[in-house]
Amino acid sequence: MAERILIIEDEEKIARVLQLELEFEGYETGIAHTGTDGLILYREQQWDLILLDIMLPGLNGLDVLKRIRATEFNTPVIMLTAKDDVEDKVTGLDLGANDYMTKPFEIDELLARIRAALRFKPQQQEFAKEQDEFFHEYKDLSIHEQTREVKRNGRSIDLTPREYELLLYLIKNPKQVLSREQILDAVWGFDYYGDTNVVDVYIRYIRQKVDKGSKQPLIQTVRGVGYVLKEQVNEA
Repeated sequence: MAERILIIEDEEKIARVLQLELEFEGYETGIAHTGTDGLILYREQQWDLILLDIMLPGLNGLDVLKRIRATEFNTPVIMLTAKDDVEDKVTGLDLGANDYMTKPFEIDELLARIRAALRFKPQQQEFAKEQDEFFHEYKDLSIHEQTREVKRNGRSIDLTPREYELLLYLIKNPKQVLSREQILDAVWGFDYYGDTNVVDVYIRYIRQKVDKGSKQPLIQTVRGVGYVLKEQVNEA
């Protein structure tokens, strides 16, 4: 089966040339001319590699890359930029780009970099599998245990150590109603003998940070029982 490459490039002539060259080499291609359309196409289909221009209308290439890397690291991304700007290159690499090319570029060099990125993809996938156990996600909320990064819809959230442990316990048990006693045992420890109201206090703290600015709260109260990480609570 031919490997599939998504081209996200706003200059239609360049996108068309890339498409023709890649298809001549035996790749299947898709094209988007805006960052938003590229992100939609990326999410709707499976791709083996992405060619991503930085200067795009709407969402720029760095914003698109940030959203892609918020969910996965498997798909190689090669950034394309018309600017010989070190800052853009460094930012792109820091956000998770695999490589970059500065326009104008020789097509043969780009093809070589594509082959190299695809050749190392199996190693990247194996590494990603090893990382899966440390990555937890529910809807648009994610936590990575190794880096302790907490994000919602791409927005980084700063939590205190106790808030982090509480949210981690919730996201590891999504859609499960957890009693205050269960939460105390898991987060504060079996030897905690204080008031269970401390759970309510910390739930309020993390709600202010996690659900802030969102139309859909994720941390729900189950009256008389405890809390659940869920989009909606069925009214009893």
